[in-house]
Formats: sequence, C-alpha cells, structure tokens
Amino acid sequence: MTDAPAAPARPSRRLPGWAKVLLSVVLVLAVFFAGLRLSVLPGLRDLFGTETRDRSGPALLKSVTDISRYDAASGTFQVVVDLEKDARFLPDAIRGTRTLYVGAGTVDAYVDLGKLGERDVRVDADRTTATLRLPHAQLGRPALDPDHSYAVSKQRGLLDRLGDLFSDNPNNEQAVQKLAARHIGEAARGSGLTTRAEANTTAMLQGLLRSLGFKEVHVSYGGT
Repeated sequence: MTDAPAAPARPSRRLPGWAKVLLSVVLVLAVFFAGLRLSVLPGLRDLFGTETRDRSGPALLKSVTDISRYDAASGTFQVVVDLEKDARFLPDAIRGTRTLYVGAGTVDAYVDLGKLGERDVRVDADRTTATLRLPHAQLGRPALDPDHSYAVSKQRGLLDRLGDLFSDNPNNEQAVQKLAARHIGEAARGSGLTTRAEANTTAMLQGLLRSLGFKEVHVSYGGT
C-alpha cells in the first residue's frame, strides 16, 4: 500500500516591509492622539496649543451725535430664552432646532434735557426760586453683555446639522439675542426704572441749583 502524497505546504502570508512600517505609524499616531484626547501624556496639549491673532482693521468713525440727555438710572437684567423652531410633517430629529440661551444686559433710563424750552424754566426776580418742567424719563435700548450671555444648549435636527456644515456662520445666535433683548426691554418697562430716573434727576438738579445760590428748586415732569 502506497502512501498518499503529502499536501503542499501553504506559503506563509507575511506582510511586506512597507506595510509593517505603515501599520506601525498608524498605531503610534493612534496612541499619540488618544493620549492627547485623554490628557494621559503630559505636555501634548501645549505642543498643539492654539494661538489667537487679531487681524482686525482700525475702527472707522461713521457719525457723531450730540447727546443732551442725563442718564439717571440703569438696570441689570437676566433672562433665559428657550427658542424652538419646528418643521411641519418632519420630526425634530430630522429638521428643527431648540436653543437654550442665557441673556444678560442693561437698560438705561434717562431724561432728555435738550428738549427744555424757555417756558420750561422759570426763575423769580430775586433769583432764589427756580421752577423746571422736564419731559418724562425714557428707557434706552437694551444692551446685551457678551461676557455674561451664553448658549446653554443647542439641539439641531439632522438636516440642520448638514446645513451648518455649508453655512458661513453655523453658530449664529442672532435670533435668540434679539429675543433676549426684547424680553429684557419688557422687564425694564415694568421695573419702575423711569420713576427712579426722575427722582434721581430731581435730586441732581436741586443739588446743582442750590449750589448756585437758589434756595427753592421745584422740578416737575410732563413737558414736551
């Protein structure tokens, strides 16, 4: 009985030299960036630290406006804006955004002294009594504070995320900023800020005119 011929030996599959080098480089880079991600290797973050450069041009003066108002009071406000935009017939996971934004800002209350006319200021013959009639205090525009205003969270659908990839400004928060400013303005109107501004203006004018020799100073509001 003759023995069966032996099966031919399979050639060993060895990686070529260039493949071994490439695999080693990939493994080293993987460990390197994993350490950078997890802060395992000290000093890696400093190695790839970012540098900020201000390449802005000089500010240009566009206009000058004379101001004759007296800023008599200022209020600081904070509001949490929850703005949600949905699309019809599509779930939020596909199309829609929801932004939670904390807006902080100030509103000034002022009296416009530039509106005073000759009939609004009266001085007696002895120059001891002065009577002034001023316009009511007004509220200025809300001014958001960028150092204390920030987005807490922003949820976006899949289509919105894809759109942000091709957008010039994917982090545009203009809508929530306008809404925050509007809510702050509404809060200022109900805060009694104008009443306080009129009281402060009265105290300022009385102190100023009395230092000039007037013994009685009467201030009222409601002028043009």
